[in-house]
Amino acid sequence: MSFRLKPAILPMVWALLLLAGCQQAAVDTEFDRLKARAEKVSIVRDDFGVPHIYAKTDADAVFGMLYAQAEDDFNRIERNYVWATGRLAEIDGEQALYSDLRARLYMSVDEAKAAYDAAPQWLKDLCDAFADGLNFYLLSNPGVKPRLLTRFEPWMPMFFSEGSIGGDIEQIPLEGIRSFYGGGDPATEIRGDSRAFTEPQGSNGFAIAGKLTESGNAMLLINPHTSFFFRGEIHVVSEEGLNAYGAVTWGQFFVYQGFNENTGWMHTSTEVDFMDEFVEDVFEENGRLLYRYGEEIRPVQISEVTLRYKDGAVWSERSFTTYRTHHGPVTHSLDGEWVATRINWDPVRALEQSFVRTKLDGHDGFRDMMNIRTNSSNNTVYADSQGNIAYYHGNFVPRRNPQFDYSKPVDGSDPATDWQGLHDVDETITILNPQNGWIQNCNSTPFTAAAEFSPVRENYPHYMAPDPENFRGIHAVRVLTGLSGLTLDKLIDLAYDPYLPGFEDLIPGLVKAYDEAPDADPELAGAIDLLREWDFQVSADSVAMTLAHFYGSAYQEKGVIPQHLADASDMQRILYFASQSPADERLRIFAETMAMLDSDFGQWKTAWGEVNRYQRLNGDIVQAFDDNEPSLPVAMASGNWGALASYGAKRYPGTKRIYGTSGNSFVAVVEFGDRVRAKSLLAGGQSGDPASPHFDDQAQRYVDRQFKEVAYYPEDVERRAVRRYRPGE
Repeated sequence: MSFRLKPAILPMVWALLLLAGCQQAAVDTEFDRLKARAEKVSIVRDDFGVPHIYAKTDADAVFGMLYAQAEDDFNRIERNYVWATGRLAEIDGEQALYSDLRARLYMSVDEAKAAYDAAPQWLKDLCDAFADGLNFYLLSNPGVKPRLLTRFEPWMPMFFSEGSIGGDIEQIPLEGIRSFYGGGDPATEIRGDSRAFTEPQGSNGFAIAGKLTESGNAMLLINPHTSFFFRGEIHVVSEEGLNAYGAVTWGQFFVYQGFNENTGWMHTSTEVDFMDEFVEDVFEENGRLLYRYGEEIRPVQISEVTLRYKDGAVWSERSFTTYRTHHGPVTHSLDGEWVATRINWDPVRALEQSFVRTKLDGHDGFRDMMNIRTNSSNNTVYADSQGNIAYYHGNFVPRRNPQFDYSKPVDGSDPATDWQGLHDVDETITILNPQNGWIQNCNSTPFTAAAEFSPVRENYPHYMAPDPENFRGIHAVRVLTGLSGLTLDKLIDLAYDPYLPGFEDLIPGLVKAYDEAPDADPELAGAIDLLREWDFQVSADSVAMTLAHFYGSAYQEKGVIPQHLADASDMQRILYFASQSPADERLRIFAETMAMLDSDFGQWKTAWGEVNRYQRLNGDIVQAFDDNEPSLPVAMASGNWGALASYGAKRYPGTKRIYGTSGNSFVAVVEFGDRVRAKSLLAGGQSGDPASPHFDDQAQRYVDRQFKEVAYYPEDVERRAVRRYRPGE
């Protein structure tokens, strides 16, 4: 059987064929261009799969850096940019619309493109290389099927200029945005559940001066507490002075926490007040929305945002009318008044600061880099080969009128509440070479960062350091006080010190309640006696640790909190539960804890390592856990109890054991001198692919605290090399 196309259809067919041919030709041309660029880059994978990227220029090194990252975990790169650019609902459906709206309130695609266009040429070159590296990976690996992003653009990093995904914007509660723009209940509490007792999402950083080390060289502990597998380990080198090693958030083109031959930088999350809420006086007049600012009447800026979302098997769209004042976008309402939230939003300079930081060779240059002042959500712990140690508490700190309380929303119609520029770095809380010889920050107050040589609280406005003390900070000061003759291995020992100061008061308070109870339950006696003799140290075989952890966690969930502690820190609440809460409440919660352990594990005498586990079954971003599948016992504990080596674990649907998902993720200890030396460890492994030998080759090392030597110099990389190749090979 044959057929013949009608003459009228032939031109259409030829046009489609011509279009397809042109598109294929464009793809081929693009591939040839990128393949030629790949010839300028070398990648060496060492015995742990860590990529060492070499190129002549910084831009070509970034090209290789992103290609290597995509090899290790393209899924997480894509997810980060889907989230950051406000397109998560196109994957996760309608539930993610307000996350997307939050991103678009602060930057549109057109604004990101304009920011890229306005960037200095060297930064545009890096952004181009970022896109080229990821696009070449996709062209070279047609079997990889992105969930959404089939092409990356050089303006995308403008959405993702913070070192950690989300950065400042993630701190803006979605509940308020959903209520304001989605027609929800305006009385919705926008600050979340103040009872939440979750693993601290922060980090530890120690800087040690040479007078306290065996070698006489300065040392640095790099210990981010993030979600596991959130960052990969990488080494990137160019002939333009780039030679940085450390942790990189998937999809970014700079080493976020790491070191080069002469300087090391460690970021910890800060509580510096770097964002404010302004209650606006908005009214309508002649069909126009206006707001008062002093004696001025200004128009509210109105825009339209249309977002796509997946609705089952079909696509849907929802449009939002958004509002902005000069303070920023309107994010929620308070007692019927509109509230605009102002944050640091200067992506070009933020990217500049993040990349420049990785190429510096001493404290003078590092201090000059800090003048850019866009690192808003981080503190910085620093050490270098010249023997300097330093600390910067925050970096982007708006100057404010001290007569107002900026911990609460302020009157946006009063010009006196507006930001008055930024504080100079010299005006912020900094430490340089303190006489005690060490600096620590564990997301804790800076006023204990260097013992008696710490900054003095009264010398700074409250908004510069509202950070409370925490048990990790207390622990850090103890282990660092009086030290000498430090080596890298001894620094690791300090970073994993097993003592848990969070139980120093909580457990004696429980024991006291039992001893003084007139009708104490004899069924509790054995467990109470075990806790009575406990040394507050975590170990895999400790039954006391199991009892203490579940008792403390249950108390945070069930204990009655007095009104004056409603907004208190976890540490303050734990201290209240230790000695001020009703004794019968302590005993009741402990009895319930023992009953739970008996029910779930057959007996309350269950060792901590039997309960507290590490498991990685697949490369999914959202982990699924199974008590019936293999897992490893972990002798670490929650940072809430003051564990320096933080291990955030909890139960998941269908599990009785608790499984870690955050805390110690990438850890490194670094010693500076004539040659830099470092050891490092990842939670699990470098690759997100279960078929890779580097998916979990560090898992046992992780639970055993067995660090690997970092291959930094060319001869070390060559000695450890397992594979050498160019992108695309």
